[in-house]
Amino acid sequence: MKLLHIDSSILGQHSASREVGNAIVTHLAGTGTDVEVIHRDLAADELPHLTLATLPSAHAAAVPANQLDATQTEARKQSDAVLKEFLAADTVVIAAPMYNFTVPSQLKAWIDRILIGGVTFRYGTNGPEGLITKKRVIIAVARGGLYGSDSPAASAEHAEQYLRTVFDFIGVSPEFVIVEGLAISPESREKSMADAVASVSKLVD
Repeated sequence: MKLLHIDSSILGQHSASREVGNAIVTHLAGTGTDVEVIHRDLAADELPHLTLATLPSAHAAAVPANQLDATQTEARKQSDAVLKEFLAADTVVIAAPMYNFTVPSQLKAWIDRILIGGVTFRYGTNGPEGLITKKRVIIAVARGGLYGSDSPAASAEHAEQYLRTVFDFIGVSPEFVIVEGLAISPESREKSMADAVASVSKLVD
């Protein structure tokens, strides 16, 4: 199994999403199957904001390769590598903190390179159709406050819901491990982290 592990938190060793994401990867890698893990840290190795030059070459609007300069060519290669990694993975684990009610811009830049018309989705007579139907995506979402469906702040949650929309759009039903209430108190953080890590062991291999 090829497992793509995506980190996007800027907090390094202090990151809750990284800790839970690592627990998910460790769990999946310890299942006894032959697991190849590819790790991409979007905070340490940022992707630039999307431009015509950085569109993957598979995109219909991508500038022809012969019109790119050396810098743009390297940026195009980076985008192509991101898309190739995603397509090749059997399982994708994403660690996604919620920053200011949504995902980090680093993660958005990665997403911009995997939602490609004709590759991961297409439009037909019945509307959009996801083309990625045999991939597992597990997402660890970390939130400082309480934003669950029964919370008064639920309508302000645009990280989990955005990611669900993104992957549903390309044909994947993502699985979520949520850790929240991290900023309420040390006790709340400790309990939420313990509950999230414990729930990882219940993931079906």
